[in-house]
Amino acid sequence: MKTILLIALIAVAFTARVQERNLAKITTDLKKSTYGSALLHLVELHSMAGGPVQELIDAIEELINDLEEELEELEFNFQVRTNEHNALVVSLEQDIQDAVIDVNNTQDTLDNLLFPRREQLQVRIEQIQENQEANRKNYDEAVLVREQEHEDFEFQIAELNDATAAVDDALALLQTLTNPSLLQVKRFQNSLKNIEAKIKSRSKMAPMIKALISLASNQNFSDQGIIGQIVDALNEFRNAIVDSINAQTAAEAQAQADHEEYLEQLDDEYAEFQRQINRVNVDLTATNEKIDQMTEFRDQRDADRKQYTAELELENNTYAEETDTYTNLKNEFTRELGISEQALSVVQSADFSNIQV
Repeated sequence: MKTILLIALIAVAFTARVQERNLAKITTDLKKSTYGSALLHLVELHSMAGGPVQELIDAIEELINDLEEELEELEFNFQVRTNEHNALVVSLEQDIQDAVIDVNNTQDTLDNLLFPRREQLQVRIEQIQENQEANRKNYDEAVLVREQEHEDFEFQIAELNDATAAVDDALALLQTLTNPSLLQVKRFQNSLKNIEAKIKSRSKMAPMIKALISLASNQNFSDQGIIGQIVDALNEFRNAIVDSINAQTAAEAQAQADHEEYLEQLDDEYAEFQRQINRVNVDLTATNEKIDQMTEFRDQRDADRKQYTAELELENNTYAEETDTYTNLKNEFTRELGISEQALSVVQSADFSNIQV
């Protein structure tokens, strides 16, 4: 029985010494921080004032409860902020992706559809304009050729009219050759040579006038039968000249009509080319407007992408700063909570009257 009692006393003494050593260690730890020193000072003042221990315990427990609530509120608020951050990051990343897709799709449409389409239309207009230029060139050439042909016609008609007048003169001379003098015969022969000179470019009539000249050159015109043959030949020749004038006049009229019809066709063709250009220009204008619209949209979406990227970077930086603040606050609350719990253990110890700060 004595042995058991002795063992119990030793155990009590050992426990007291252990508690004393733990209390000393806790006190030392508390003194390492300003917050812990403040709590020890509060305990010391309360001890010196002789206040109820339970009152001090209640105050520290209330402080611990406040710290736990603040820590819990901090955790809750940070979790809410984290959820908001994650949702915003997802939204901004989606916005960035959508903007990138819009920019790429729009650029693809511009490069592979609208720009080639515009180039095709521009080339088409150039081709039609070249056709118009060729049309006007043909028009001008046709006018120039027709003018030259008409000048040739007028020259030929003038020659034929002169030849007709010369034939009439020769016929008039023959009327006077009943007993012709040498001078009259010479005048008639000169008239025939004048006719030859007028129609020398008319190959179809040249043999006829040459035959008349040959016949007249060997005659003294005393034989009325020979004169009659020459008169008939001259009248036949005159009729041939008149027929040639009529044929060439008809041919000129037909050539002029054909020319005017050709010019009208060229004008119609030119007008059709212009209508084609107008239609292509309408398409080109619409294409350019679409290019402007899509370019503006592409630039706007690229600006949106840059804006979203800047917002995302700002959000990430802000969240990182808030995370640092949260971590620091959490560590501070946790540290203060630990210190408060240590202070509570001091107050709840058997004796804290010797505590000094």
